[in-house]
Amino acid sequence: MPSSPYLADTRPAYGTGTLADVMPTALAALGVPQPAGSAAALLRGGGTGGRGGELDGIRRIAVLLLDGFGYHLLGQAAQASATVGAVHHGELGTLTPITATVPSSTPISLASLACGLPPGEHGIIGFTVRVPDTGDLVTHIRWDGSSPDPEAWQPGPTVFERASADGVACTIVSNGAFRDTGLTRAIYRGADWLPAISPREVAEGTVAALARADRSLVYAYLPDVDTAGHFHGIGSPDWLEAVAEVSEAIDGILTGLPRDAALFVTADHGMVNVTDRLHVDQRPDLLQGVDVIGGDGRMRYLYALPGAVEDVRAAWAAAVGDRAELIDRDEAVDRGWFGPKVTDAARERIGDLVVACKGTFAVVGVEGEPPHVARLIGQHGGLTAAEMAVPLWTYRA
Repeated sequence: MPSSPYLADTRPAYGTGTLADVMPTALAALGVPQPAGSAAALLRGGGTGGRGGELDGIRRIAVLLLDGFGYHLLGQAAQASATVGAVHHGELGTLTPITATVPSSTPISLASLACGLPPGEHGIIGFTVRVPDTGDLVTHIRWDGSSPDPEAWQPGPTVFERASADGVACTIVSNGAFRDTGLTRAIYRGADWLPAISPREVAEGTVAALARADRSLVYAYLPDVDTAGHFHGIGSPDWLEAVAEVSEAIDGILTGLPRDAALFVTADHGMVNVTDRLHVDQRPDLLQGVDVIGGDGRMRYLYALPGAVEDVRAAWAAAVGDRAELIDRDEAVDRGWFGPKVTDAARERIGDLVVACKGTFAVVGVEGEPPHVARLIGQHGGLTAAEMAVPLWTYRA
């Protein structure tokens, strides 16, 4: 993994270029009325490739999200795909770096994309968070929706609900196993679901869904690059093979893209290959005064017992040293990590203390997490450029 500047902190560009701005841009192009104050102009003044023009005249938009396909990984990914190489070298469409939201993990990013809002407003503000009313932990990726109630946990309208209300046909093209999860109920309301797993199925489903109506919005998802990075590491043969496979979905969509359509390709986060781990299960002293630990390996939330915050802070500061930044909830909010606005409900879900890992360090071995999580090579969730910078590649037929 490259060193500086890829491991330097990158702040989220809320309102000017984050995942939360992608779908409002698509909705604006499709003529969907925008809320007051919405950015909704991410591509204003810029072309989208292909024949060169802007989004004028576009009636259909497909948004393909490649999990874990960070902006700073494109150079390595180009080894495995001629299409990615052409994108990386500016020969196909237009490539713009934007940022993930914070933490730079899948459920937070997907919610920011699907709601068109920063985490501080949609409230899905950590990989795993404590539910204030019950004290239980909810892991958003494995959330069955029984508790908390998804519609109450994220009550705001999704971009798909807003688009559907304006007559746009909205479709999710993704693995059918995700269809009834709590996360889906929280962030994908307003869209129909078209099950697809392989890159070929996703490409075919996306092209078919674009043709559903006079105006269409399609969101498609592939996890393959992220999975390979987690288990085998960035740049590994398995990772390069995953890149080659998902690029087939891009090629398939481009081949069938209608003349009045545009394709956006982005990612939920990048990744670093972790080389240094703090195993909490081997440090019982770090559990003194701690109710539960949430977040994920690169950004942990520490929920302290009443009156124990400062003792927890001291113990953890000594354990992580300069490998992580340890700050309290209020400071994290004040720094704007979660967006310019943080609702009271969202604020309560953040840990009393936040452990933001630097470099290639991670905090693992947390109770309740599957054992294999501690051994993952590629990880994300932190503030480094390698994790935060994601591509927005746009192309119009």
